[in-house]
Amino acid sequence: MSKKGKVLLAMSGGVDSSAVALILKDSGYEVIGFTIKTWDYQSVNKKSESSCCDIEAINDARLLATRIGISHYVIDLTDLFKKEVIDNFIFSYLDGRTPNPCVVCNKKIKWEGLIQKANDLDCEYIATGHYSKISLLNDRYFVSKGLDENKEQSYVLWSLTQEHLKRTMFPLADYKKDDIKTIIAEAGFEKISKKRESYDVCFIPDDNYHNFLMENVPDLKERYANGNIVDKTGKVLGQHKGFPFYTIGQRKGLEIALGKPVYISNIDSVKNEITIGDKEDLLQDWVIVENVNLQKYEKVSNDIKSVVKIRYKDKGCLAELTELDNNRIKINFSTPVSALTSGQSAVFYEGNDLLGGGIITNQQN
Repeated sequence: MSKKGKVLLAMSGGVDSSAVALILKDSGYEVIGFTIKTWDYQSVNKKSESSCCDIEAINDARLLATRIGISHYVIDLTDLFKKEVIDNFIFSYLDGRTPNPCVVCNKKIKWEGLIQKANDLDCEYIATGHYSKISLLNDRYFVSKGLDENKEQSYVLWSLTQEHLKRTMFPLADYKKDDIKTIIAEAGFEKISKKRESYDVCFIPDDNYHNFLMENVPDLKERYANGNIVDKTGKVLGQHKGFPFYTIGQRKGLEIALGKPVYISNIDSVKNEITIGDKEDLLQDWVIVENVNLQKYEKVSNDIKSVVKIRYKDKGCLAELTELDNNRIKINFSTPVSALTSGQSAVFYEGNDLLGGGIITNQQN
């Protein structure tokens, strides 16, 4: 075994994880590449570009591993991925929520699957191509922001636990994307260096989640079409095509002419009803999140100055966190924020450090 230890690396066949393989091997680690097959690439629309999970990506990962002299395995987790990620994605929309499948996949598929395989192969560590850091303070492991602000990925890593983090390495923490592309090209893997970024939702490579929902819920339109669109007073203004096709803050595609822009402010899956209003109606000064996972601290105190991001590209807003029962936190924002969306993640930061996060709910107490 290498003096530096044995690392199980998640290899997608893309630029980032390929660079990690080179960096770790050159640093003296014993590297074992591991590619997870998560969906049936043969069923994907052939007109779509290749994604991070298709057969071409798997072959690219295997080729690189062979050429640099590391072992490579492929494991088929299609059934588990469907149960934990795809079914959750579908059920969330049918419940009037807008899910974030990457957060679920990171915890349930990538980390739990990798750690189990790492144990089988006697690997001390697991590694991925995320541009984030692993930090340690007072025996607590937590994610911190990496050097490349444009590739900052801590938002989708809030659900990782202490058991996950203490075994994790992020070798790209101190790199920028352009540097990584150069490393790959100079190592002789020019094709990989020119690959485009992976899709946000790997199992919907054409980015049309409406079609995906209809394919997987054949009677979706019959069940949910022609529900009411109402204003905040309850006045019926029209009918919608099915509430799962809409999200909070949406303005286009409502097919209602009121002489001014209007936005979806609420989705009621029980009533099969969508509420619309002015842009100001999207503003809220507090929200409750559930299924909270804390990283940097075991508990949060009210004197912590936290910046909360409510979506991936959000700049964040200063907020006060109050712990509630049943693994929930109430977030009181310093200024109202727009389009808080049930099912999305709210992630808490202290400077560059990730405190934790949770799932936004529409709970009122």
